[in-house]
Amino acid sequence: MNTDQQLFDELSVRRFEYDDGVVLAADVGVSDDTSVDVVDDTVILVAGDEQYEQPLPDDGDARAFINNGVLTIELSEEEEH
Repeated sequence: MNTDQQLFDELSVRRFEYDDGVVLAADVGVSDDTSVDVVDDTVILVAGDEQYEQPLPDDGDARAFINNGVLTIELSEEEEH
């Protein structure tokens, strides 16, 4: 299942839900000065002189990366033991 929503209040993002987690994907454009990182439960996107922050649900692990101008945020559900 996928849905459209907003990320960083500006980017249109697609949401893909799977059995083991959620993937968010947004086109941020190709640029050498764009980076992304996850700190605690927040995704931080830096593009040029601008910085954007997006809180994430704190019920799992998150990983973010940019490849060919596409920002991907993978949210994995925590496994119960």
